Amino acid sequence: MKQLGQYAAPRHVIAHLSDPHLIADGGLHYGVVDNVANLRRALDRLAAVRPAPQALVFTGDLADQAAPDAYATLRSIVEPVAAEMGAIVVWTMGNHDERAPFAEGLFDSDDAGFQDRVHEVDGLRIVALDTSVPGYHHGELRPEQLAWLADVLSTPAEHGTLLAMHHPPLPLPMLRAAELIELHDQQALADVIAGTDVRGILAGHLHMSTWSTFAGVPVSVASASCYTSDPAPVDRFISGVDAAQAFTMVHTYDDRLVHTLVPLKRGTEVSHVGSDVAAALEDIPLEQAFELASSKTSQFNN
Repeated sequence: MKQLGQYAAPRHVIAHLSDPHLIADGGLHYGVVDNVANLRRALDRLAAVRPAPQALVFTGDLADQAAPDAYATLRSIVEPVAAEMGAIVVWTMGNHDERAPFAEGLFDSDDAGFQDRVHEVDGLRIVALDTSVPGYHHGELRPEQLAWLADVLSTPAEHGTLLAMHHPPLPLPMLRAAELIELHDQQALADVIAGTDVRGILAGHLHMSTWSTFAGVPVSVASASCYTSDPAPVDRFISGVDAAQAFTMVHTYDDRLVHTLVPLKRGTEVSHVGSDVAAALEDIPLEQAFELASSKTSQFNN
């Protein structure tokens, strides 16, 4: 693929999805939202992304009530799509997940302890952290987990590390209710990742997209594929809505990450340029391509 601008192609392509909240027996969420259909819609949209992702990272709340059949449905939908793309799947625990059925349903494991795992994607390390607290909705990382993470990070990865976790370590000015179920003792995590090769943190939990930094590291929170949080509700402390579902594409470069929000619902098309143009650009000089795209008098722009 020809380089059209100042930057070469990204080194890694990661799809960041969150909070599918699959319901047992395929039921509707709040009697309204079809979470299975929304997950399929997300994967259909993802199939159009080029280049295809090398990893699908799910940051928690995979099953709404940790039902075994919900995890089975999740695998049956996601894993064939990932295999077709040649991508690995990174599953991360959320507050609605439970460790035993999560481990059994997604990893065929009877280990019901902390669900922390390390994945490798062409030299990029992705560490899935279990921030769940049994019986509660807030998040935490126990001292033994932080010690394990410190040991993992003591050896840098070739292209750095991404942390995948459910509870985001950031302020929540547009969703104050979530402050009551935030990640506790965030400074302890900051102390562990300071000075390491951690390049970014991917999180969920909020059911809306937002971005910040933590200990000097970019944090990206993906929206949910089930329902979303209205960040500006009227006469409500919390308002969940069946709208604006999305996932986030993460492109890694040697010196930065680029995050792009992809809505699950396609909008009404009001203009277009056919895909044949992209193919044609491969066969003409870059100077000619620039003139076609940038000149206000070119046929391309009229």
